[in-house]
Amino acid sequence: MSRLHAGEWVEVRSKQEILRTLDKQGRLDGMPFMPQMFEYCGKRFRVYKRAHKTCDTIAWNWASPGRSLAEGIHLDLRCDGKAYGGCQAACLIFWKEQWLNPVAQAESSAAGSAPADSASRGSSNADGRCTEGDVLKATCATHQNETVYSCQATRLLEYTKPLPWWQVSQYVEDYVSGNASLWRIVRGAIYLCYYYGTLSKLGGPGGWIYDQFQSLWGGLPFPRHRGKLKSGEPAPVATLNLQPGDIVRVKSYEEILRTIGKDNKNRGMSFDGEMMPFCGKTYRVRNRVERFIDEKTGKMKTLRTPAVILDNVFCQARYSEHRMFCPRSIFSWWREIWLERVSHAQQQTDPATRWTNNTMSADDMAGAKH
Repeated sequence: MSRLHAGEWVEVRSKQEILRTLDKQGRLDGMPFMPQMFEYCGKRFRVYKRAHKTCDTIAWNWASPGRSLAEGIHLDLRCDGKAYGGCQAACLIFWKEQWLNPVAQAESSAAGSAPADSASRGSSNADGRCTEGDVLKATCATHQNETVYSCQATRLLEYTKPLPWWQVSQYVEDYVSGNASLWRIVRGAIYLCYYYGTLSKLGGPGGWIYDQFQSLWGGLPFPRHRGKLKSGEPAPVATLNLQPGDIVRVKSYEEILRTIGKDNKNRGMSFDGEMMPFCGKTYRVRNRVERFIDEKTGKMKTLRTPAVILDNVFCQARYSEHRMFCPRSIFSWWREIWLERVSHAQQQTDPATRWTNNTMSADDMAGAKH
């Protein structure tokens, strides 16, 4: 089990220390060290979450989409895509504990009293054969005249192992690591008990009952209602040409349901239940998504209709069934039809738009970068 907990301060080891842990492909235990991670060497960050588990976005076994990871850590740092053809997915970066020093230990090392094995701990390539050039070279290759990228997301299955959802120890670690509070875990268990115990028998009425109960105390509605577009009815489109920094309001859940089909998709893009808690709230546009790497193939793809990412709006794994409390915090992608622009005048006069641009729970805030 990891030594580090959410909220603790760490220092990223020096470039040479990290290179000594990598093989010739720039990997440690199968996990790639990506070129942009070098810029963080020697700097200090708070642990965002312990990445003892994650979700399988490649093979996606519905019965067990979780994956376990030894000594994995998330800092609040995301991939900028510069070494990967300008991919705009902004994935949260994985770190191995061997690449990090607890701040107390780093200060001890600076004073010359670090443990004797601190620099070589976890080294798989102590002769230093891996170079920064090797790390950069490992990011892509050409196959049949097409560039195929290799990053932490595309190599996920190589450095993780299957994690059955019923393995109780993962939820214990969610709590002891500081990833999730006991109350959050209890709420998740209550939701799942209702989902499997009631909806499996009542279907649609089960969601209605859930909504009525939640409305009594101002809780969120059932997150997995089906879209209301009729079969064969074209999905509506909106072109707002949103840009980074623009302020938008997410439309109501009911409005969005009218833009998606029974498969909960609008022209191929899913509206996931994890996106429902953000409905009706106001956010700043972080970036547009026009190109991204397909994690299954490593090839660059282009969206026919661009999507947008909103600041601090990501999957919180509250309703994700077999991957509850996953710490990966994947950004949600939004169709512009699901959003409405907030004018400057509205920002000045409408109190509802005077927000802190922060929708993270107290659990998430505890591990956010200082």
